[in-house]
Amino acid sequence: MAQANKQRRPDWAALVIAAGLMALALLVAWDASRLGAGGAYARIGPQTIPYAIAICLAGLAVWTIIAAYRHDFPEREQQDFPPVLWIVGGLIAQMALIKYAGFSIATGVLFAMTARGMGKVSLPLALLSGILISAFVWFVFARLLQLTLPAGPPEHLLTQGYELITAPFKAAPGSAT
Repeated sequence: MAQANKQRRPDWAALVIAAGLMALALLVAWDASRLGAGGAYARIGPQTIPYAIAICLAGLAVWTIIAAYRHDFPEREQQDFPPVLWIVGGLIAQMALIKYAGFSIATGVLFAMTARGMGKVSLPLALLSGILISAFVWFVFARLLQLTLPAGPPEHLLTQGYELITAPFKAAPGSAT
């Protein structure tokens, strides 16, 4: 009897996911309805792709509802909360630090806390590795691609070092190039 009762119940986690997908589909469709329709001569305007995405999301929501009632989802393992808390804590720390400490330090803290959550125990080594990797990523985005990312002490050192290295190769003001 307990097995038959379990088979009749839908997968509630899947239904929550379906509700989220449907809410997202409705939000995208509502936002697309606020866009201009484009010129009268154009069949495809700025609303087309958002509407297509909303339809796909709604279709996924319906598919998820059907799968929830058919029990098509695999049995989930019990959630281990400490790793999740380390990762969420890292995200919160990054958001709190990025404006004041810069991209490299904030993202390095996120990297270290995520590594700790995944089982890496050497937090100082993970922090140093994260800061170095993040500084390289900052340099690529900020200096080479000319995108704006928050700068802190490591980024200022990188910028000064870059200027020192490239200064001899820059043309002097007023000279012919």
